[in-house]
Amino acid sequence: MFMYFPENYPWSMAVLLATNMGGVLSEIDEACAALKPHAAANDANANELWFQQWTRIAARAEAQADGNTAAGHAFTAARKYKRAAIYHMTAERQARAGDPRKVASYRKMLACFARGTALAGDRVERVEVPSPAGDLPALYVPAAPGTASGRGPAIVHMDGLDVMKEFLFLSGVAEGYARRGIAVLLLDHPGIGEALRLRDLKLTPEVEVPAGAAVDWLEKRADIDPKRIGVAALSLGGYYAPRAAACEPRFACCVAWGAIWDYGPITRARAAGGGSALSVSNWAHHMQLVFGLEAMDDILATTDRMALAPVMNRLRCPLLVVHGENDRQIAVTMAENTVAAATNSKHAELKLFSLAEGGAEHCQVDNPTLGADYIADWVAGVLGGR
Repeated sequence: MFMYFPENYPWSMAVLLATNMGGVLSEIDEACAALKPHAAANDANANELWFQQWTRIAARAEAQADGNTAAGHAFTAARKYKRAAIYHMTAERQARAGDPRKVASYRKMLACFARGTALAGDRVERVEVPSPAGDLPALYVPAAPGTASGRGPAIVHMDGLDVMKEFLFLSGVAEGYARRGIAVLLLDHPGIGEALRLRDLKLTPEVEVPAGAAVDWLEKRADIDPKRIGVAALSLGGYYAPRAAACEPRFACCVAWGAIWDYGPITRARAAGGGSALSVSNWAHHMQLVFGLEAMDDILATTDRMALAPVMNRLRCPLLVVHGENDRQIAVTMAENTVAAATNSKHAELKLFSLAEGGAEHCQVDNPTLGADYIADWVAGVLGGR
């Protein structure tokens, strides 16, 4: 894994995420070079500088895009708006919960993403998915033209702890499915993305509720075969997707992109100051935001309930678990346990990416194309895509 900041895993991971979405390395280096003396501290001052540096290059790209738009150069503007969205997203990632600039930065990201995709002519539609908790924001990407006839397959793609629907789109995840004849619903469910930041919907262990609402929405579409709807999610989604598929029998397949067999021990170790690498700098504050709970004891009581053991015997559809052998956040045993417990699945597979082949880090952040392509090929084989 390329570590721009060798002494700071969450910052280095954020750099890779930005690059994987389409950020320009020279612009990223311009933002990050001045941060190197502060990386080891990773304190409030350091993360304030992070926010300022990334916001600066985001604002510049956005201003350039505005100029391109005024000049009538739509495609040129689209590129820059998308990069501005990436950089605003990356700035917001390390901002502390409660800082009003965090939400403001997030809103700027949404606006830039919307402008960029519209001007580029991208085949993506912003939709609202009704659910018991309230309407959930989502992005719908249809199967590519000529890849599906009649009613085709679809995948409900949920998020993780700290990524969002726009990240999945900009990373090319949806495009990979669409090219294989599979429509995609990128869902910001409670606790994640827009559902959390702008609608104050908090994460609960019962993720089958929003996942089921997504199936309800897809089943009403004339282009979707209701018998060929799968579910996938990454990172903490290694809990979301298997839980959803176990408790919602309408799912025809399930992908855990990074395993989470039992979230309780992971969060308890991190809260105690140990455990594995953290994905965000302000982890404790982010957990308070996600769950809507102030006391860490209350958060831990909730994450103790986020275990797959009680439900895995109910999972009957085909299951794929994808993990990296050098995952610094989640142990490989979590992946092995998930597959081993899927005793009633029609087919349960573990794909473990090695250091030798690449993609060995958390959710293949070191080379996400390896994980994304493997998953999309597997889903196409199960649901009948290309």
